[in-house]
Amino acid sequence: MITEGAGRPRLGGDFYKAHGLGNDYLVFEGGVAWTATTEAVKAVCHRWRGVGSDGIVCRTGEGATGHALRMFNPDGSEFERSGNGLRVFAAYLASRGQVTQDEPFEVEVGGDVVRMEVLGRRGPAGWQVRVEMGKAEVGPDAVDADEGQLTEGGGIRHSRLGELDVTLVSIGNPHCVYFATRPGVEILREVGPILTNHRAFPRGINVQVARVAGPGRLRVGVWERGVGETSASGTSACAAAVAAVHRGLVEPGTVEVEMVGGTLEVEVTESLDVRLQGPVEEVYAGSLTDGFCRVLAGE
Repeated sequence: MITEGAGRPRLGGDFYKAHGLGNDYLVFEGGVAWTATTEAVKAVCHRWRGVGSDGIVCRTGEGATGHALRMFNPDGSEFERSGNGLRVFAAYLASRGQVTQDEPFEVEVGGDVVRMEVLGRRGPAGWQVRVEMGKAEVGPDAVDADEGQLTEGGGIRHSRLGELDVTLVSIGNPHCVYFATRPGVEILREVGPILTNHRAFPRGINVQVARVAGPGRLRVGVWERGVGETSASGTSACAAAVAAVHRGLVEPGTVEVEMVGGTLEVEVTESLDVRLQGPVEEVYAGSLTDGFCRVLAGE
């Protein structure tokens, strides 16, 4: 999680909305209509009183790559990166003719440079997008865990659940992957809130409950930091695939990750370099009204 000390960006009122397997994001450009404070972001993301979304992607400047991005959760917190958010931004650029099919381009997000490519249309409202997620890291240091709060084997101890054997993974943001013996939404809802707020993770953590569903296939439930239960997550799919390869549960190569919202394709090499591919569906483009922007400003 990124602290608010970095200063919140000023944004325009126009937005673009799309989703990756039901995990939806709004794209805003820099402007003067409103400031992305914690409370303003919460209001815009609100499902009934705002536009509604699982997060916001802001292009705040050109930077070295031409695309400097910042990302915000619906609870108003800023975070490092989102695989689905990145793919939604790629679809936004493609829909406006700002990038060309099969021509890779780079964006800056969370202090890293990420390479992406729009592979083409996927139906009348969709795009297929590939993201080079970089090299994953595994272990407590990768997610800035407080090792004093972990068991000797690197697991998590809970007073009611006992010891949970987890794999800690960074995909540019922190993840905790739990391979459950009784997978399903019930165990996700049980362990997700506990793990994401566990004292071992001062910055919070994204949680995946996973199981192997066959050769090169995983089934994964997602509990996102700052969001809660979600239908899909790009970085969560990557983290689960990395954890499975690291533990020897699947072979390096292409892993199909099935989530509630659908399936993403994750390629993991032996050295844990990661590539994510999947669909984005456009929903609509619109504008915040002047009156709503005044509400966001506290007037």
